[in-house]
Amino acid sequence: MATDLLSALEVKNATAPQGKSIRKLSDGGGLYLWVSADGSKYWRMRYWIAGKEKSLSLGVFPAVSLADARKQRDKLQKQLSDGLDPGVQRKVDKAAAALSAANTFEAVAKEWYGKQVGTWAASHALDVQRRLERNIYPAIGARPIAELSPPEILTALRKIEQRGATDLAHRVMGVVGQVLRYGIATGRGERDHTADLRGALAPHVKSNQAAVKEKALPQLLRDISQYDQPPISGDRQTRIALQLLALTFVRTSELIGATWGELQLPENPDDGGMWVIPGQRMKAKKDLLVPLAPQAVRLFKQLKTLAGDSEWVLPGRNPAKPISNNTLLFALYRLGYRGKMTGHGFRAVASTALHESNLFEPDWIERQLAHVPANQVAAAYNRALYLPHRKSMMNWWADFLDAQLLKS
Repeated sequence: MATDLLSALEVKNATAPQGKSIRKLSDGGGLYLWVSADGSKYWRMRYWIAGKEKSLSLGVFPAVSLADARKQRDKLQKQLSDGLDPGVQRKVDKAAAALSAANTFEAVAKEWYGKQVGTWAASHALDVQRRLERNIYPAIGARPIAELSPPEILTALRKIEQRGATDLAHRVMGVVGQVLRYGIATGRGERDHTADLRGALAPHVKSNQAAVKEKALPQLLRDISQYDQPPISGDRQTRIALQLLALTFVRTSELIGATWGELQLPENPDDGGMWVIPGQRMKAKKDLLVPLAPQAVRLFKQLKTLAGDSEWVLPGRNPAKPISNNTLLFALYRLGYRGKMTGHGFRAVASTALHESNLFEPDWIERQLAHVPANQVAAAYNRALYLPHRKSMMNWWADFLDAQLLKS
């Protein structure tokens, strides 16, 4: 055991003698405080290996106190008594820490994501990224993938489950399983622990997406039109987005992921416009042409004034990213439509009304809904099929919604 020589007060008040650049104060056992002429103070440890003197830096005072320096000295002396070179051991520990950091769940997940993202629709890629960033990285992201245990993963998943998001909890578990299997394949993991969690989460009961009946549509449209007015006082961008969901009846993720480069907006809104949603953002992996009625063009132009320089039609608080997938759903909740209406519900309402009008061929409606037949031959797919009819249909639908809004 080293004999301590310095006191905390001596360390605090130590100065270098005039005319000397460094003063070395011993605390015993090889521990020294180096005091420089400019007043800075450094801890160093001197030791001998095979008759050769070596030294290690232990940090700067006062960030490293006298007590902390002594603890480090005692640890290094233990390594010496075990026949280890503390300098070499420090390099080994540093390398191990770097390797561990490269093999954390987050590091492996980002590597796996990079391999997969090119094969996914943009909306799905964004969903996967958000599921990991919001639900998993904060809980287990820093853990080495080989050291993870089923209870750790289950704890993270149950936090999602406790929010009532049972479907999301199961989806996130599926993503975690894919990352773990990738870790096994690349030699950094040993087991897919999600296999051990089957039955540990509450089962998700599938239900149809809520949608109002046509008789409730006028009130829904009026409520949406007042979303950015008291008493709700929501934001204008969200109100316009809900109105565009009604007018275009695209999937919520397709609207949220829209960029300005996809839109063709004429100077005169009455000329109508076109929205080309690229296949990589579509569920069916096929481009979708969405004819824009004058009402839709005007709304998109309003959004442009709100979006500023963002590439996203609906930028979030961080203009480099779009709004959250839940923004529009929660807006409907605020309007009192929890369990009554969802973003997907606009598709159901439009489909029902268009079919029941008997004005349009079912194929026109289904093509506009992006319901591509399972036996569709990729080479024969024509994104412009029935386009003149679909333009007329979308104009009729916009006028129909205007008429509904005015109903008493």
